[in-house]
Amino acid sequence: MTDFVVLTGFLGSGKTTLLADFLALPEAAASAVIVNEVGEIGLDGAILGESGGVPVAMLANGCICCALQGDLERTVGALVEAGRGGPPLARIVLETSGLSRPGPILRSLAGLAPLRLRVGVVATVDCRAGPRVAGFEEAAAQWAGAQALVLTKRDLATPAQRRRAREAACAINPLAAVIDLDDRAAALRAAFCAPPSPILSPSPVPAPFWTVPRLRHPRVAVLLARPAASLDWDALAEWLDNLAGLLGDRLLRIKGVVRVAGSAAPLLVQSVGTLFSAPRSFPAMADAEPFLVVIVRDTDPRELAQAGPDLALDFRPLGGPLAAGGGDQVAASPGG
Repeated sequence: MTDFVVLTGFLGSGKTTLLADFLALPEAAASAVIVNEVGEIGLDGAILGESGGVPVAMLANGCICCALQGDLERTVGALVEAGRGGPPLARIVLETSGLSRPGPILRSLAGLAPLRLRVGVVATVDCRAGPRVAGFEEAAAQWAGAQALVLTKRDLATPAQRRRAREAACAINPLAAVIDLDDRAAALRAAFCAPPSPILSPSPVPAPFWTVPRLRHPRVAVLLARPAASLDWDALAEWLDNLAGLLGDRLLRIKGVVRVAGSAAPLLVQSVGTLFSAPRSFPAMADAEPFLVVIVRDTDPRELAQAGPDLALDFRPLGGPLAAGGGDQVAASPGG
């Protein structure tokens, strides 16, 4: 199976450097790269092309989520088809522009479902600019939609800056794995060779992150509900569909394990933006307490009740105010 890694992150956060360093490793030999840039200069593609031996396809003219969906689908399809004549591709990495959001990008891949790509989102977090960047809408959407957050420019940042960047990112997405390693090669392999919790595949859910005090972002809310009883599947599906329609691009992420009437095992439910993966039976969490986490932007928790039908889900925000500095109040969860 070919991995499709969406490498996202805000402007100047180190995406190209991270990817170029990975392409220099032996593990990158069976990789292909798609670069999306604002404008037609193609500088990032030229930089990555210096690595040699890795196919680099360019998508120019800006943000793929609003202008280049067709080109993206054709490019991915062509790369997979080209690999059929030889060793199969281990991964395709799409480096997005710094203003792209992962949700619309993933939706644009719907036509490639027959290729059975294993899709994951990796986002870069600039250690020197984490709390400041967190205020940008695009950065918040990128971090919230990621299964892994990679701390970049660690060598240029102080320990306090690294801590604050980690806190800012985890305040937006406590579900993500955080790659914060001194060993650069190990960090690169963790980011690209085994994308954690691909959105189209079930994966183990981390230990309860809600037991750890967390910071609260001024615009992004992490909301937790614990269903007290089994839910009717048709009602849950209708609620999820209505929620996506009600919130639109304010919906950044959903993940949870719920019990459904008539099912022996709990179900894993998850989305990036309004793109939902198919619910899966998840017996690995058979003995765990059900939960549903919704990450939203500019949304009052009471709005979720408007989606209907009434599932008696009491969503509560996690964490306290997000502020620069402070102590080590965030502990990264090991799954995405």
